[in-house]
Amino acid sequence: MMRFLHSIAITCLIASAAYAYSIKYDTLYYAEEIAKLNVKLRQQHDAIAVAKAEWALLTRPERLQVLAERNVDLQPMQVAQLARFSDLPARPPKDDEIGRKLDMLMSLEATATPKDKRSDSPADGRMSSATRTPGR
Repeated sequence: MMRFLHSIAITCLIASAAYAYSIKYDTLYYAEEIAKLNVKLRQQHDAIAVAKAEWALLTRPERLQVLAERNVDLQPMQVAQLARFSDLPARPPKDDEIGRKLDMLMSLEATATPKDKRSDSPADGRMSSATRTPGR
């Protein structure tokens, strides 16, 4: 019985050691992955900084002025080109298009002439007293 318990204890010791080593190597693997990602992150930050520096270099006003003079035929603004506020057209009134259409429909409905109502076929679907049969 003692040999059996010793063999179980040794087996458990070996299994726990193997598990501890597997956790250790998994931890080392993930630590290396984190280090690689940090390096990539620093590289991306550096690339962004370089792109911002290039953009600042390319959008310098003096450089853009030289390019504009060379490639675009622009003339200085004249005072006559400026408009006064009074020269601007009046703002169109805010219009409720749906309300306007409803008003138009209502006015058309009010001006429409009603059809000649006959006593045997009223518009509301009820029978008139002249068409009713006695006893009903």
